[in-house]
Amino acid sequence: MGTIPQGMGQNTLVSALRAHPFTSGLTDSQLDSLAALAIPVRFEADEIVLAEGQRSSNFYLLVSGSVAVELCAPRFAVCVQSLGRGDVCGWSALLADQDTVFRVRSREKTEALRLPAPALQEVCRHDPVLGTEFLTRTLRVVAGRVKATELRFAEMCGFRV
Repeated sequence: MGTIPQGMGQNTLVSALRAHPFTSGLTDSQLDSLAALAIPVRFEADEIVLAEGQRSSNFYLLVSGSVAVELCAPRFAVCVQSLGRGDVCGWSALLADQDTVFRVRSREKTEALRLPAPALQEVCRHDPVLGTEFLTRTLRVVAGRVKATELRFAEMCGFRV
């Protein structure tokens, strides 16, 4: 699941986090904490980033490329939302024992920073200010995902939105 590019040092990770809209504005100390657990990953086109029904284990900050958030049925998949550079996915990894509802599939070569759930949860518990800020930002993502799902469902049912 995603290859790991070589050669990204701690300073580069901090710079990437500082530039990412989701983590922009965090303190240097908070960025250092996140950089310590960030793993750069690369997905080829059409590679599964998160499989539906899979136990959530990673939070992803998209650095380049794009992914599709899809609701899957046995015979088809519906794209609920497209995400690109500056977006995040895998928010359910912040909840213990939470399964992924949507499939996330790369639409093209995509690079991301992967934050493993156990380490991210520990950092948020250790630094409650960072934890609160991270969860508040994540809640905005969740609200956007719910809104995108509502709009897509309404469109499928023939309602004008």
